[in-house]
Amino acid sequence: MNTLPATCDLLKPARGRPRAFDVDAVLDGAIAVFSERGYHGTSIGDLANAMGLTTGSIYKAFDDKRGVLLAAFARYRKVRRTLLLSAIAHARTGREKIRAVLGFYADAACGGSGQRGCLVVATATELAATDALAARDVDEAHASNEGLLRDLILLGQQDGSIGVEIDAQATARTMLCLQQGMRVVGKTDSRSREDMARIVDVAMAMLG
Repeated sequence: MNTLPATCDLLKPARGRPRAFDVDAVLDGAIAVFSERGYHGTSIGDLANAMGLTTGSIYKAFDDKRGVLLAAFARYRKVRRTLLLSAIAHARTGREKIRAVLGFYADAACGGSGQRGCLVVATATELAATDALAARDVDEAHASNEGLLRDLILLGQQDGSIGVEIDAQATARTMLCLQQGMRVVGKTDSRSREDMARIVDVAMAMLG
């Protein structure tokens, strides 16, 4: 995967002058199309339209479609993690923070966001079994999410909002599976925010 600066300078053949573009902005376009259509369902032409680049510019900057996906995946994880941490920042206890995490995923699984889908889920289902780098990235994303949930359960046990009898690791893994399952359901079936909120309530019952 290429490591790119905030902007990338490419030659513009028509005038022979460098053409700059914002890498984050073009990767956001790639995230949208990969999440909606999947890796195999997305063509270079689709990416060019979504990213606002020529196909030649895409190949120069990212080598190939796989290179775009790996860069988009890293961008997706960074953006989603920032949004998630912001969503839980004001919750006071470990228990409240876990509810905020689950609510974050429930919101993402509804409406247009749900139908667009999750890039982690899309990459896991299409490429993780056959592409070592994609599998590594998916594993790291899952481990990071599971680790956050485990830490929040432990925090809740320390502050008294979660019972000490709860198995933090196993419960965190169960909630990770629930999160990813919500994104799959949101992609394939139209669910209301109320439907997803009830799932969150059931998940919170695991904490006693």
